[in-house]
Amino acid sequence: MSHLISRRHFTLGVLAAGGTMLATRSAQAADFELRQFHNQPADSPLHKRLSEMWAAVKEETGGRVQVQTFSDNNQIPGGDPAALNMVVSGELDFFTLNGGSIGNLVPASNVQGILFAFRTPAQVFGALDGDLGDYLREEMKTKGLYAVPRGCFDNGFHQITCATRPIRSVDDLQGLKIRTPDAPIYVEAWKALGASPVVANLNKLYETLKNGAAEAQTNPLATAEFLKLYEVQKYVSMTNHGWSGFNLLANWKLWQRFPRTCSRSSSETSRSSFACNARTTILSTPTFVRSWPSKA
Repeated sequence: MSHLISRRHFTLGVLAAGGTMLATRSAQAADFELRQFHNQPADSPLHKRLSEMWAAVKEETGGRVQVQTFSDNNQIPGGDPAALNMVVSGELDFFTLNGGSIGNLVPASNVQGILFAFRTPAQVFGALDGDLGDYLREEMKTKGLYAVPRGCFDNGFHQITCATRPIRSVDDLQGLKIRTPDAPIYVEAWKALGASPVVANLNKLYETLKNGAAEAQTNPLATAEFLKLYEVQKYVSMTNHGWSGFNLLANWKLWQRFPRTCSRSSSETSRSSFACNARTTILSTPTFVRSWPSKA
């Protein structure tokens, strides 16, 4: 595939050159019965797009590849770090995760979590779909992970929500108890800005805010909406301080077992899954901004 293909015209790596699945229209028993975890709720855009994507893969492979998608990481203890370790060991087949959290295992992936590193989605995907993305994928292979080329769902730019005060400048961050994922790139960044990070996995985010262990958190507004954080947060500060995406990861040994041939119709379906998710993220943000005051 040419590296000049635009973000909206890429072929999903699960059906792309270098590691694709054999497509056939004849119905047959599944050769691969697999599992996909992600950390978002079942009613989130990510869950919907992943389910659609894997349903299309099942159809286009004549049932040879069947992947079941589990929201909220299937409620496993340990949240994202545990799920990531499961992919590496081969206990789990597919997983989506942000770069900063992948950075606990693959340090180079921390580049996705650096505050103010990116300003626009175009800048983000220009990097991830180019040389930077190629480099990160090679680094991940050394740890037993395969990152699908052009396979990152757009989560969006992060904003700060807070129960106690609006965040208008860095002065407002001083001593602020802000929840962060269990990833040094985030913890150290907030410390440097004067805040007091409180580490909690996403599955414990709502509880951490409700019981007052943290008074603030940072996520794209879509995530804050689907987790109903307006029930425990009062203010939204549009800071756009960082970007995150859901990198589609696979166990590397599993990926190497897949046949390499794919159909054009499969790649078209998978492209639309990523494009639809990106549109949902972009179009939903203004709605969340308008609705937050009436819900908080």
